[in-house]
This record gives sequence, C-alpha cells and structure tokens, in this order.
Amino acid sequence: MTRIFRALATALLTALLLATGTAAGAAGAATCTGKFPNPITDICWSCILPLSIGGARIGNFGDQEDIDNPSSPLCTCGVNPIIGLSIGFWEPARHVEAVRKPFCLTSLGGIDLDPGIPAPEAARFTRPEGDGDGGSFYQAHFYVNPVLYYLEVVTDFPCLEKGSFDLAYLTEVDPLWADDELTLIINPDAALFANPVAIAACAADCVAASVGFGIREMFWCAGCQGGLYPMNGHVPYHMGGVRTAALMAQRLTAKMHRELIAWAWHGQAGLCGPYFAPVMDKTAYKTQLTHPIPNTAKEAGKCCQPFGRTTVTWGAGKEYPVRGEDFAFLLFRKRNCCVGY
Repeated sequence: MTRIFRALATALLTALLLATGTAAGAAGAATCTGKFPNPITDICWSCILPLSIGGARIGNFGDQEDIDNPSSPLCTCGVNPIIGLSIGFWEPARHVEAVRKPFCLTSLGGIDLDPGIPAPEAARFTRPEGDGDGGSFYQAHFYVNPVLYYLEVVTDFPCLEKGSFDLAYLTEVDPLWADDELTLIINPDAALFANPVAIAACAADCVAASVGFGIREMFWCAGCQGGLYPMNGHVPYHMGGVRTAALMAQRLTAKMHRELIAWAWHGQAGLCGPYFAPVMDKTAYKTQLTHPIPNTAKEAGKCCQPFGRTTVTWGAGKEYPVRGEDFAFLLFRKRNCCVGY
C-alpha cells in the first residue's frame, strides 16, 4: 500500500512539474516585439474624413464612410448659451493592442514590463493554429492616443481631446479578463444572448459591417469576428491572428465603455462634451491596423474598417511568424462638437 501511495505521489508530482514547465515554456516562448506608430508612414490620415457641418458632409475624399450627424448646422452650449457651428469628424484618439506575452507593450516599441510577479495567463491556442477549430486567448492593452493634439496638426481647435500618448488599461491586472464567470459581473446580459437564435442573427451584422457599419441595435454581435460576449480574452474559434486581434480590440473597447472608462462623443448629445455610454455604439468607431504591417494601402479609397468588418480582404498577409504575431490598432472615434463663436 505504501508503494502504491508513493507511486501515485510521484506520478502527480511529475505531472505537476511537466504542466508548470509547459506553461512557463509557452509564456517564455512568446517574444516581445513592437514599434511605436510612425505618424507619417503608419497612420492613414484620410480616416479622419468626412468632415461635416450639420448634416452636410464636406471634403470627403475617397468616399470615406460616416454615420449620421446632427441635422442643424447651428448649436448652443453652456448655461449661458453660446451659439456655434456643429462640426463632425473622426478623431484618432485611442489605441488597442492584442499581445501573446503578458506585459509586452507592442505599441511602445516592444517594451517588456516584467513586474516580477507571478505571470498572468499568456496567449495560448487550444489546438494548432490553422485548423479552424481551436480556441485562443490574448492579453490586451488600451491606450489614450490623441495624436491630432500632441502633433499639433490643427492649432486652436477646441474639439480635440488634450493629452499625450498614455497607457490606460492592462488586462494582465484584471482578473475578469481571464475568467468567463467573473466577467459576468460587468456583462450579466450575456446570458440573454447565449442561444442559437441570437448567435445566428450576428450573420446579418457581419454583412452590414462588410458593406458599411454594423447594426447598432445588435450590440451583442461583433460582426464577422463573432460575438462580443464574454468581454474577455477567450475566443472559442481562432481563425487567424488578425481576425482574433480585431475581436480583442472590439471587446476591450466595449469593456472600457461598460466600466465607464471610455465615453461617447458623437451625435446630438456629444455636441457639448462626452457622455456615458455603458453599451458601446460600435458604429462610432473605425479601426486601422498599425502593427505588425500598417494597413495604409487603400482599398476602394479606404484604409479604415468599422468594427466587425471581415478581415478576409484587408487582413491578408498582415501576420507572420515571431515578430508579426502581436497586433495593434488605432481607433478613430466619431466626434461631434459645437464650435462657438
């Protein structure tokens, strides 16, 4: 009997050591590479368009996509109302990245923070990539990036968010990002859409996002990338790094809205300032891949994609081994603003 217990203990200890070594090897195998986006060569500036005054669009080169603007060109703001013009544009103001190695800041040149604490979950794939059946997990980071302001592209314009490039959120220190049950704390409504009918309805959202913007009312759908819930890093079907990273960008942005870290700036309600939007309006964002290969080549005059658009066309050839398996996106958010006289 003693021999049996010893044999079992040895077997369990060996399995534990192998599992620990495999996990450590998986975390250590991932490299930390990256590049700070070059504002000249890595950003597609036409994504700012179209500009609008009231409901009229101007300067829309390349037929850039847009959502509805306040109809009246005149607006008022303040306790003592100041009359102004209703201006609309797409402001590059946020940055999202999906990484394999915890605490790897790809958008800051590949800085590895390595805080010296037990490493959180690293990127993993439940089956070999490419078979279409395996799931995956990524860590993600959310940056404040008001690039128009700190580059002083436009001076004395009151409708730009002021600030500098800054790291705003790390999923590595968020226990909800790696646990489906804990994530229900911020998205209990996921239970309402965990059924075949709600999931099948996302096909319509995919079609809409591929020809324009997704369907705003289908807030549980992430277009062609799948479902928005749960708002964490677990993806049941890994169909390539670009597609999964695009889903991570959409989920993390939605999570920031749900936690009131990100606000809305568009529509009639946004003319005088930002407002809470715990349910993200996915039509208020366009994305542009900046790493590993900046997506600046225009297809049909456009190089930005609304949330949920298929990655089959613009994502082809954007992923490659070792240095091209982490992804970063610049987010252009819709901005309506009342410019007072």
